[in-house]
Amino acid sequence: MKEFRVLMVDDEEDFVRTLSERVSLRGIDADVALDGEEALSMLAGEVPDVMILDLKMPGIGGMEVLRRVKKAYPQVQVIILTGHGTDKDGEEAKRLGAFAYLQKPVEIERLVGTMKDAYKKKTEDAIVATTFAE
Repeated sequence: MKEFRVLMVDDEEDFVRTLSERVSLRGIDADVALDGEEALSMLAGEVPDVMILDLKMPGIGGMEVLRRVKKAYPQVQVIILTGHGTDKDGEEAKRLGAFAYLQKPVEIERLVGTMKDAYKKKTEDAIVATTFAE
């Protein structure tokens, strides 16, 4: 049984498919979107627990995807994983609600650890929300 669901969004197809395979081997259910539009349309179906999101993509860029995801699905924990980001991008991503901001290349164990931390935060937030709703 898989631990949780992650949606990986990156326009570098070979990179994102390889990454999703490596993550799947560690017990995480990984789906892939190759651009922002595809990612947003996939969210209309099944909402992941965690999203790995590149910043620089054709069409809808990563910051705009982050903005839309956090507005429509605030429970989704978003990890920015980019090779072209700046410190300013990192600050903006955190301001918009990103859980973490990582630079490529990243060690797979660090990424998986960050994803598990993000999932833990999502479940803790859900418990708090349920507690206050009662």
